Amino acid sequence: MILYNVTFNIDNSYHDEWLAWMKSKYVPDLMATGLFVRYTILRLMNEEDNGGTTYAFQYFLKSMNELEAFEKNYSSALQAEHQQRFADKFVAFRTILEVVE
Repeated sequence: MILYNVTFNIDNSYHDEWLAWMKSKYVPDLMATGLFVRYTILRLMNEEDNGGTTYAFQYFLKSMNELEAFEKNYSSALQAEHQQRFADKFVAFRTILEVVE
């Protein structure tokens, strides 16, 4: 199993709009690819006040083959839509992990 983790820090002035959009549009579109088996949304609890709120969106895939298909066929469009809607209001980074147990 592969964990595709995307960590976001969103400007607090856009927080509510962003989180609602992520839950109603971005995540459903990502899951509709059929490549992911489940997801989890986590909020960082112990961060300093930097004007933003940090979330980790964790998406699970059966193997690297599904992740490669996602990156080849869907990732760019989803990221572009997010960037267009919330430009300069967030920072994000991605990590790929193997679930060991």
